[in-house]
Amino acid sequence: MIDFQTAAERAQILTDAMSYIRKYKDKIIVIKYGGNAMVSEELKNQVMEDVALLHTVGVRVVLLHGGGPEINAMLKRLGKEAKFIDGLRVTDEETVEVVQMVLSGKVNKSLVNLLQQKGVKAVGLSGVDGRMIEAVTKDPNLGYVGRITSVNVDIIRDVMDAGYVPVISTVACDEEGGVYNINADTAAAYIAGEIGAERLFMMTDIAGILRDPNDPDSLIPALDIEEAVELFRQGVISGGMIPKVDCCIDAIHRGVGRVIIMDGRVNHSILLEILTNEGAGTMVMEKKEPDTI
Repeated sequence: MIDFQTAAERAQILTDAMSYIRKYKDKIIVIKYGGNAMVSEELKNQVMEDVALLHTVGVRVVLLHGGGPEINAMLKRLGKEAKFIDGLRVTDEETVEVVQMVLSGKVNKSLVNLLQQKGVKAVGLSGVDGRMIEAVTKDPNLGYVGRITSVNVDIIRDVMDAGYVPVISTVACDEEGGVYNINADTAAAYIAGEIGAERLFMMTDIAGILRDPNDPDSLIPALDIEEAVELFRQGVISGGMIPKVDCCIDAIHRGVGRVIIMDGRVNHSILLEILTNEGAGTMVMEKKEPDTI
């Protein structure tokens, strides 16, 4: 027997989402995917479902990903210790080979395959393809960790124009053909700005920017650059959140409409942020407006 009440509720959800779908149709959004949402198979499946749905309704999605846990696991199998300085992976010659193999191989192709299983055409790319991301050495003490010098998004546009979702691993190259490990948040900010993204979504393992790091209910749902600078001054934004918010501000200065630091642990967090008025994190913008959604 048909449950007409349940069916009506589902129909109402679709109706409510229609205005948001129209708003984002043919617009570019960049999703930086990582953290717990990448480790959990259940969350990974839901993220790919979100990407597939958005692509199906006409949103032009660019998916960038990291893969730190997988890199650490491979290094461990090789008997090599993972080392970090100020949160950045020390990347010697052997490690950069592992980074490229894991990110551009195992992780990238598994995401492409998962999207294709959901009926979405997807293409795996790396920052080396088409010289998409060029870099130089960021710090000799870090080895093959790159500082981005230029970004070329032509190949990303070509892939999207052909009807595919580009899935990008964040490694880079230099003029001599050297390969570099690149911070995924930084790469996302550069690419989102260069490609003219309407939104950049940065998935994390926390609810967003918290006024009190020990109180998950102290989430700041929205702030502008001026307010972010004040939170830096007050010490509210600290630790690992500092580089993330810096990347948000950088992306906005590069022309991205708004950046969302999103809780990747929330089921279907991307759809909640795009297709509802609920949100799933902290939205950062250049200047607050009466309608901050």
